[in-house]
Amino acid sequence: MSQRVLITAGASGVGRAMAEAFAEAGAQVWVADVDEAALAACPEAWQRSRVNVADEGSVASLFAEIAAEWGGLDVLCANAGIAGPTALVEDVSLDDWRACLSVNLEGAFLCSKYAAPMMKAQKSGAILITSSTAGQYGYPNRAPYAAAKWGMVGLGKTLAMELGPHGIRSNVICPGSVEGPRIEGVMEREATAKGMTRDQVYAGYASGTSMGSFVEGRDIAAMAVFLASDGARLVSGQVIAVDGHTVNPDPKV
Repeated sequence: MSQRVLITAGASGVGRAMAEAFAEAGAQVWVADVDEAALAACPEAWQRSRVNVADEGSVASLFAEIAAEWGGLDVLCANAGIAGPTALVEDVSLDDWRACLSVNLEGAFLCSKYAAPMMKAQKSGAILITSSTAGQYGYPNRAPYAAAKWGMVGLGKTLAMELGPHGIRSNVICPGSVEGPRIEGVMEREATAKGMTRDQVYAGYASGTSMGSFVEGRDIAAMAVFLASDGARLVSGQVIAVDGHTVNPDPKV
């Protein structure tokens, strides 16, 4: 039986790359996203649902659909997230702080909460949480994002301990700077905040890794497919960076 894989924020970016990689590996793919246009552009072979992971009712309805259609779930990729504000901590509003934690941390929690009973019933499953290297280091001007991503690491490790006795694994993937529209927006805001150019910020991010490079969505997707495979059957509770090896999370250019 092919794997049944749910990917949140799966209609674009890293999530889309994950969906394509799992589909190529022969899995059944279900993508959940808030972007209806991006969902409509996904392959017809994929199951698609408009879901707000920060809303429990929306998440509960999604998992009810999955139970009715698939009868279970083998892999949860809790991938949804937003960048949050780029500002010094004293300039971050409480509303922006809460919005960032709600989508990133609470979204991963809610999806895990509803996936766990389904996986326990079948005594197997894999939960993959997309955190960030911001969940491993301090991240100036991004306090809400870093706090959420650190929280996701704690969530993933705790799930591994709770669910391991039921045959369920949980791991956390920490992407570095991923090429694409989201990081472009972050770099533009950071450039403005620091009085730098976008290219200077880009060079600084890349030089902060030993391999001198950003990563691509396919790099994250390849790790997800591996962690969900039998080849990683005893890999659980791990936090794995796919980032070109970050050596300085806040390089000065």
